Amino acid sequence: MEGGGEGQGGDGGGRRRKKSIRHRQPGEGTSAAAPEASPVAPMEEEPAVMPGDEDEPIGPKTGGCRITRQIATPYASRSEGDSLIVAFTGKKATPLVSPSEGDDIPVATLTECYSIDFLLILSELRSRLGWSVIRAVYDALSEFQVRRLEGMGFGPFLRLEELTLDVALIQALKERWDPECQAFLFPWGHMVPSLEDVVWITGLRVDGQAVTGTTYTSYQEPVERLLELEVRGERSSLVGRTALQASLGIASARHRTGEGQAEYLARLMEDARAVLAEEEGEAADRDLRRFLILVIGKLILGTRGDPVGCRCLPLLEDLSSVGNYAWGAALLAHLFDSLGTSSRETGVARFFPLLQVWAYYHLPSLGCGVARRHSAVPLLQRWRFCRVERSLRRQVTMIHDALDIIPFGHVQWTPYVGESDATQPWVERGRPYFGRDIWLHCFNTVVPLHHRLVARTLGLHQAAVEFPSRQRAWERPGRSFRGIQQVTDWTVRLDDWERRGTEVVSEATSDEDYFRAYARKYGPQVYKGSRRPLDPEGRITSLEGILHSTIQQRDDLQAVVDQLRAELDGARQMVGGASSSREDPGRSVLEGQLAAAVTRAEDALGQLQEREQELRTALARTTTLETEMAELRLRLEAAEVARWRQEAEAAARWQQEAAEVTRWRQEAEEAARLCAEAGDLRTQLGEERHRSDMLRSEMRGLERALVLVGRSRSATSWSGIPSGSAGHYLTGSSERRRNEEEERRRRERAPEGSETGPRVMAPPSPRPPEGTGESG
Repeated sequence: MEGGGEGQGGDGGGRRRKKSIRHRQPGEGTSAAAPEASPVAPMEEEPAVMPGDEDEPIGPKTGGCRITRQIATPYASRSEGDSLIVAFTGKKATPLVSPSEGDDIPVATLTECYSIDFLLILSELRSRLGWSVIRAVYDALSEFQVRRLEGMGFGPFLRLEELTLDVALIQALKERWDPECQAFLFPWGHMVPSLEDVVWITGLRVDGQAVTGTTYTSYQEPVERLLELEVRGERSSLVGRTALQASLGIASARHRTGEGQAEYLARLMEDARAVLAEEEGEAADRDLRRFLILVIGKLILGTRGDPVGCRCLPLLEDLSSVGNYAWGAALLAHLFDSLGTSSRETGVARFFPLLQVWAYYHLPSLGCGVARRHSAVPLLQRWRFCRVERSLRRQVTMIHDALDIIPFGHVQWTPYVGESDATQPWVERGRPYFGRDIWLHCFNTVVPLHHRLVARTLGLHQAAVEFPSRQRAWERPGRSFRGIQQVTDWTVRLDDWERRGTEVVSEATSDEDYFRAYARKYGPQVYKGSRRPLDPEGRITSLEGILHSTIQQRDDLQAVVDQLRAELDGARQMVGGASSSREDPGRSVLEGQLAAAVTRAEDALGQLQEREQELRTALARTTTLETEMAELRLRLEAAEVARWRQEAEAAARWQQEAAEVTRWRQEAEEAARLCAEAGDLRTQLGEERHRSDMLRSEMRGLERALVLVGRSRSATSWSGIPSGSAGHYLTGSSERRRNEEEERRRRERAPEGSETGPRVMAPPSPRPPEGTGESG
């Protein structure tokens, strides 16, 4: 049997990753690794998401985390305590290392991509406290301790065998839960687990005192005094699970290599037996309280997270009064509170095997469970999970599709009619609480059980009632009990529980009014499958319900007609003909009355058959009309889509034209900028040309000067005058140039034969006054 263990704390892709890893809380110690896991759905298959969601990989977190999960291969069965850090890549799990319990490693060490399929599978693994641990401690208890537990009413519950959790079925049912009226919404009407279901399935008592009282800001004093353990946090009601297990002798619950299940349980039992007290006294009371805290805190009232809640410890102080409390009613209240959470929250805390077996009994057409032991009690032991090797998303979709098309007549409203309670005294004690509207208590969780919505479970016709809404006149803290805000007394509405609520009665002769009101209220909500009927206003649902009610009336009336005919035939045989009739007029009158009753019944039956045929015709017509309306809506939507597409294309063209205009504008601006740059370049070119002309003039002047310098050098070399540099020549005085020119002219005028040899040139004479000739 799987306990309502816990999904892991922390964030989980929103809240989803928390099923795999949990951040270490301040002041927390180490925790044991994940408990025993039965084979789970194949992880290499298509990852599952919640209906309406897509496959979204959830990236890794930053910081450190403590690995508290185990997983190896898709079909591996690992026992409690086995730890294995794995890297998830896509849909496959790869082992990394095998750490010690509670080791912290960086999240970056793990690969990302957690799919919803993984989260639900890991939630299943994490939710299992390990029934083997509790069963081993129970078997190790001394005989007098077992008798005390039997007297408290826990014996049948503790002797239950393990049941593999059907995660797909639980998720599909959770998505159909209506938190306003605290019931499931199906096409055939409301359904809700009741106290009768709790007693038959689990064996826990539902009669007695309500599980309520005062919650405190800290449980340190009672935990240290009654359990001799430590509270995890100054303001907390939690104790460490590993410390609690160790106090019962099971410090390590890991499978050993090559160890079979029987050997494993025997070893755990021996370890526990070596620690537990063998004689009555304070030590035995302490051991029993520790065991009860483990059972109640992790199975019956299991919360999210690894630690164990101790809010019920004040109720366990006097062990002689523990059996006076309605622990089964507290379990149901706790379950209702969990169903009211978001459907995207994939944890499997609380005792969901109750809901699982409830669905097996009331909805046998689903075929999710397989009956094995037809005489075992409580009834949870009669079933085993029928595993389907498909992806979780596919399984949830298939269950929704099946729920949408289950015929109304296939729903079992009274599945326990043939059961005998001779071997189940807990059923007989709980009967005063069956079939009643009542408030269920579990400390700060106080929820209503609206049994009047499911009067058909009592063999009554369902009357049209005002559908309830969730109203609380008091406040309550959140679902996390890691810190309790204040001292609060939750003993509210106890007068209702003490007078056993209100008996459910119904004077309705058919379910027609209920189905009409139900269809108007919940028509668009009752179908969840992928192939759900088109029934936006609930017309089909209403007609199907009325037709089913008419068929029930027809069957009942047919049975009455058959009975009357049998009585009439018997009366005729007794009369024995007309002569006998004259001898016994009374028999003749009885025969006439029976004949008249048969005639009236046959007439009523004929009317019901006509009514049934009319309803079938109306249902077919309505279904056809709904289909046609859906087609018309689709056509209208197609026309709208076409128009929107045309408008989108026109808008795209306008955007394209606007882009072209923008581009042209940009090109015009670019052309104007280029023209301006071209004008600037022309101006610069003219200036450069002017500079070039000036440079050419200067070059020509320099060339002429160089020619003159060359000639001057030649003449100087010929006349013996030392040559000077060009700079000296260019910067020489005008008088020197004049003297040289005169010397050159004089030589040109000299006659031939004159002295031409070298001679010393006389120093130049002063320049004569202007107007005079040269001296001879």
